[in-house]
Amino acid sequence: MKLYGFPPSPRSWQVLAVAAHLGIPLELEFVDLPNGDQRKPEFLAINPSGRVPVLVDGDFTLWEATAILQYLAGLSANGLWPDDVRTRADIMRWQSWAIAHWDKEACEPLLFEQFVKQILNAAPPDEGIVATATEQFKKCARILEAHLAKQPNWVGNSITLADFSLAAPLFYADRGGLPLTEFPRLREWFGRVSSLPCWTDTAPKFAAAA
Repeated sequence: MKLYGFPPSPRSWQVLAVAAHLGIPLELEFVDLPNGDQRKPEFLAINPSGRVPVLVDGDFTLWEATAILQYLAGLSANGLWPDDVRTRADIMRWQSWAIAHWDKEACEPLLFEQFVKQILNAAPPDEGIVATATEQFKKCARILEAHLAKQPNWVGNSITLADFSLAAPLFYADRGGLPLTEFPRLREWFGRVSSLPCWTDTAPKFAAAA
């Protein structure tokens, strides 16, 4: 199987980490996002949305990180994606929430404004966007903090795909100014999840844990 990805991207990194955790070998095809590889015709032929990651397994092509995670975990019996309809629905609930709120409204704008722009030597952070995203982060984090008061992980007592999806952007918490220090249960959970060897084994060279 081949993964078209940009390893520093949280979405690409989480796919690489899940594959490593499950012992699934992936051939990485590096897509250089800062230099516009995602806009080249040869990549758009694979994913017309022009985004990473994209998985190619023989004649099957799949994009969107969450779908790729579920596909990889579905190839074998494992605890990340248990064969139980309610458990899978609960995992998908948290993954959907992460896409719609945790990532889109909170983590992604903060990381872009306060980390990615520095890498690209782009304009200074937009303080209005930062302020709004910071409030959204705290709102989301309060929901997560309350959930962790009842159980150690998002679904049951074991690490699942939901943990990978929610953890990925937090590896850049320091660089992106994510106010993680205000939420002790969230920090404890992230410490446990981020200590899995698969994250270190697939880490981009410049990445550091929050």
